[in-house]
Amino acid sequence: MSDIPKAFTAFSGHRLIASGSLPSVAEAAKQWLDRDEGMPVLILEDETGRVVEVDFRGTLTDVLKRLGDPSGPVTDQPEPRGPGRPKLGVVAREVTLLPRHWEWLNAQPGGASVALRKLVEEARRSNESKDRVRQAQEALYRFMSTLAGDETGFEEASRALFAGDRKLFIALIQLWPKDLRAYAERLASPAFGDEP
Repeated sequence: MSDIPKAFTAFSGHRLIASGSLPSVAEAAKQWLDRDEGMPVLILEDETGRVVEVDFRGTLTDVLKRLGDPSGPVTDQPEPRGPGRPKLGVVAREVTLLPRHWEWLNAQPGGASVALRKLVEEARRSNESKDRVRQAQEALYRFMSTLAGDETGFEEASRALFAGDRKLFIALIQLWPKDLRAYAERLASPAFGDEP
């Protein structure tokens, strides 16, 4: 998992309100809403393009308290123990394979579990850059679908995005409102493989 803090961006219609940590973006969005209650606000997680639900009722302090601890609720009860090795983070799940696959896995040093873990790690390493580009494309597409779905050239820009045609994509979004276009261009760098 990455140690880079998550970034969020708030929009009201086509206008970008704020970018940064969730508390700072929620604060700016709350101030925006308090000035003009008629304009709804959407907060997006930059990495995934998913909409983040924030309850803006009450004071700014109320809003920030409801955001809570991102690591989750603290409980005094221990987690129920199940199969696997929970202290190591190992989780048991069902895997369905053909008999010849089980035979091969069981013949590997360390058995089926070790062999599967090695295969998964090798696949993760060899596909890391492709996976990063695919995830960035999906995030950009979610943003586009949410806030730019009615914009001129949306369909063509979507096709250019998944075809990997950066030049065409940038050309197609030029008629979009300034803030939507700038945000799409920002998300486009990793979606077109420009970032490591």
